[in-house]
Amino acid sequence: MLFYDSMHHIIIADDQINPLAFPLPSQTELHQELSTMILSSSGWRKVFAKSGDEEDAGCEVSNPSAMLTALAALALARKLGVPSAQKEAVRTGKYANSEIQTTILVGLDARPTGRILGDIVCRTLTALGCKVRYLFICAAPQIMADCNLHPNEADAFFYVSASHNPIGHNGFKFGKDGGVYSLAEADELAEIYKDILTQESGAPSYLQHLTETMDSTLYRKVLEQVDYERTRSLERYETFVLTTAAKSTDASDHDRFRQGLLQAHQKEALSVLGELNGSARSASIDKHLLSSLGLKVMLINNRPGDVVHAIVPEGENLELCRTTLEELYAKDHSYRLGYVPDNDGDRGNLVYISEQSGKAHILEAQSVFALVVLAELSQTRLQNPEKLLATVVNGPTSMRIEHIAQAFDAEVFRCEVGESNVVELARMKREQGYLVPVLGEGSNGGNITHPAKVRDPLNTLLSLVKLLRNRDIAKLWFLALGKQVPRFITLDSLIASLPVYTTTGSFSKEGKMQVKQSHRILKNRYEVLFLSDWELRKNELSAMGICSYTIFQTEGTNSYEGMGEAFRHGAFNGGYKVALKNKDGVITDYLWMRGSKTEPVFRVVVDCQGDDESRYEYLLAWHRSLIQRADEA
Repeated sequence: MLFYDSMHHIIIADDQINPLAFPLPSQTELHQELSTMILSSSGWRKVFAKSGDEEDAGCEVSNPSAMLTALAALALARKLGVPSAQKEAVRTGKYANSEIQTTILVGLDARPTGRILGDIVCRTLTALGCKVRYLFICAAPQIMADCNLHPNEADAFFYVSASHNPIGHNGFKFGKDGGVYSLAEADELAEIYKDILTQESGAPSYLQHLTETMDSTLYRKVLEQVDYERTRSLERYETFVLTTAAKSTDASDHDRFRQGLLQAHQKEALSVLGELNGSARSASIDKHLLSSLGLKVMLINNRPGDVVHAIVPEGENLELCRTTLEELYAKDHSYRLGYVPDNDGDRGNLVYISEQSGKAHILEAQSVFALVVLAELSQTRLQNPEKLLATVVNGPTSMRIEHIAQAFDAEVFRCEVGESNVVELARMKREQGYLVPVLGEGSNGGNITHPAKVRDPLNTLLSLVKLLRNRDIAKLWFLALGKQVPRFITLDSLIASLPVYTTTGSFSKEGKMQVKQSHRILKNRYEVLFLSDWELRKNELSAMGICSYTIFQTEGTNSYEGMGEAFRHGAFNGGYKVALKNKDGVITDYLWMRGSKTEPVFRVVVDCQGDDESRYEYLLAWHRSLIQRADEA
């Protein structure tokens, strides 16, 4: 029997058709497929499209890819202690369910391969004896909000997504209690997975037999409950977003927050355009929540799967939103903000109307993050004048954050790229007595507003709305700068007030390279070349005001100051930063690099104080040259 999503009439699954009923792939085929998969704490990702083309929008996956998915479900169940998932059960075939039931929350983004992968995950977990709460297509922040508010109703979540990767990719995110697994837990799960694939040749046939012989009514009940589970989850998600925005779990504070915005928008209307690009946000709370706060909302490309352009919300992929917003503004001046999410809906970068020109502009990712940090630190400082205040960011976040934090007497702590790393470091700093209201990764514009443990474009939008509608929040910022508070708080005035830096876009052409060498060899060679070049370029650099440097290297939540392997750990693939200093020892610029753990690219970022393009181009060319020479040496 076919089961449909009642919201969009999309097929969820057929309970009578087992997607694992195929000739089993060989161990060699499985290992070949595994070799193309990137396993990191941010998620496991590969091209799942059957053709192997990352731009293929087809829904079919190969048999080895299907089995890799089932084995991922087995690995998670084993980590959680499910009896039928243990090695002995696989070896003996004794798979009787335990009286102790493990609950797993499952969802997926809107990619074409998602439906079949979600079907495999849910069917496999059910066959193993788990209770599955299936949300089908849902935004990543929604599934995490659900298990943040109600951790007792989910021992873990399994989310099928490849985030911002091209449409032919897919993958898996795992976590609990509102966030992805910590680095240690993610490593544990990855080791279990690799052990199954390398040591347990009988695991595929075990899962195939389990899913074929399972009582079909068990899985039918999972599919019958999708609408109920999703409705309940959406309600929880809305409550959680209001919790982050109002900084309170009290429902009466939520009502006051809502009423305050409703009154403000009655005086001056504010409208928002969402160009959802067929993402999971198309099945989320966006219009209902924003409308309930008094904003007028228009959504386009808001059917799941209607992907009309490349997924990553950067550069030209924001053009449709920009031009549409400009057209709307010409007819209705209340339209001043637009957003575009990635496919799992945990990030949304922005376009805005400059009221000075009446034109729409793309707000680059670092500026989006800077404005959110400004808003949340200011609001928290107003509420807590004497408390220790901090923000946590990743290595390639622009140094403008340090300037913003200083205005509110807050500290900045940096760690490795990755959602799990900033969340974990923020938790550690809270245990040390700091208030950490906002954290995230300026390099992709993704902010995480406490108590959330994941990026969310709704939180981003509401931070900007608070800046525009709560004069006290913006006022504290301008006073800290020693500037006159504008009579009218506008995005133009707020953006103009930000510290000026020129920064490489993480997803720009200049921000990506391909390298052949191991990261260990590359970094060792880079350091030798850097020291040599430093002596040769000393006069040029001095003329630019660059007189010294410090090396920072990050792994997980740790940041190490120093050059050489003694300050690198593990797989030597953490972030590497050359901080350039003026004669007073103040950092003015940095050169940063790191191999992506979610894509086969090497990322490069240069951050320069000021808007001197020639200075920026000089440092970027030098940095890329060092990397290229190190790779070829």
